[in-house]
Amino acid sequence: MTIDTVLVKQSFAAVEPHGTEVTAYFYRHLFEHHPGVRGLFAEHLDEQQDRLWEALGALVANLESTDELVGILTGLGRRHAGYGALPEHLPAVGASLIAALRHYAGDAWSTEAEASWAAVYGVVADTMGRAMAAAG
Repeated sequence: MTIDTVLVKQSFAAVEPHGTEVTAYFYRHLFEHHPGVRGLFAEHLDEQQDRLWEALGALVANLESTDELVGILTGLGRRHAGYGALPEHLPAVGASLIAALRHYAGDAWSTEAEASWAAVYGVVADTMGRAMAAAG
């Protein structure tokens, strides 16, 4: 699957004005569709939402910088392993991320944008999953 970085950046720019709403939607979607992961998170998600938003911004900002991106994702994978997250949780996270982005991107969302985000998330899940497995 090919990543169209222009579409990823355009769709992210469209959701940026809705930052906390996007992350709140993400967590509602994740917990509604995968309630078993709720115990991995603090009761109050304000800090977690901020960290998620920061990570998304870093991901988009470093799309063309492979070494930087791999370093960020490897660190995230290790930290998440310490919280009890498993590589098996990553598909649920990806589905909820795509749902949140789709919900807020408006006209910037298309089947091509979704395919590019899915490809980006494939890299995220693969890199974080390997780091999680190595940390465990």
